Amino acid sequence: MLLHVPAVLTPSEVAEVRALIDAAEWVDGNVTSGPQSALAKVNLQLPEASPAALEAGAKVREALARSPLFMSAALPHTVFPPLFNRYRGGHTFGDHVDNAIRFQRDSGVRIRTDLSATLFLAEPDSYDGGELVIEDTFGVHEVKLPAGHMILYPASSLHRVEPVTRGERVGSFFWIQSLVREDARRTLLFDMDLAIQKLAQDAGQDSPAIVALTGSYHNLLRMWAEL
Repeated sequence: MLLHVPAVLTPSEVAEVRALIDAAEWVDGNVTSGPQSALAKVNLQLPEASPAALEAGAKVREALARSPLFMSAALPHTVFPPLFNRYRGGHTFGDHVDNAIRFQRDSGVRIRTDLSATLFLAEPDSYDGGELVIEDTFGVHEVKLPAGHMILYPASSLHRVEPVTRGERVGSFFWIQSLVREDARRTLLFDMDLAIQKLAQDAGQDSPAIVALTGSYHNLLRMWAEL
């Protein structure tokens, strides 16, 4: 499932996050790369343990918890502490697949990367290039979203960031271990949840059909969830 999650951060929240991270010291983006990614990656990144990254990351995680669309689609078990990167002057990240397991030494967080997320923190007209290109079974998708919007996609997907030829592409990126490991099952539950919500608006939350469908949703989640 490839999902655009709009307005995760409000414009004022984007400004707050940018004020924090823009004033911080950036380092070579390969500080968090695996062997494959290090061959393809040329960008800047905030150190994971920097005060700016931790404070800005906390703001992102609070915003995610307020997003019903994200919660329904991701069914998050654990969200890896958000990281922040910057592309400028030809920076790029070639084709790669994200590591299956991520570990953060300072926090001790270790997760299975079921989902990858990129939260855009610069307006698309402020830079040229920088498209996130994701390949899946349905083809190739170019993603370049407004500041505060996020793309969510399976971490198993081959993806890349096109070279930035003008301005700066700034974003947050992170991974999610879902309660439901398999993408097909998560997608089925997500579609079912959206349909239940729409039917509830039309028929009322206490409709016997809605009650039955909601029960089926939770029974499927109970069957497939890994805690």
